[in-house]
Amino acid sequence: MQDIQIGRVYRHFKGDYYLVEGVAQHSETGEPYVIYRKLYGDGSLWIRPLAMFLSPVDREKYPDVQQNERFALQEIQSVNHK
Repeated sequence: MQDIQIGRVYRHFKGDYYLVEGVAQHSETGEPYVIYRKLYGDGSLWIRPLAMFLSPVDREKYPDVQQNERFALQEIQSVNHK
């Protein structure tokens, strides 16, 4: 399982992009949750268990998806980078 990188952009296997804002622990169970922001629409915040965020795509449910991870870290280059 990969490590989560705060402040980085991830692509969901269905195509949309999200910014990881942080990781928080559930107050009762201590389970880690990823806090992430939609980079489209209203830019709202969402949470998901860390293990689910970093999990592989369910190939039985989505056999034609190209991406292996549910959320894949993106390398975004500056448009001014020379």
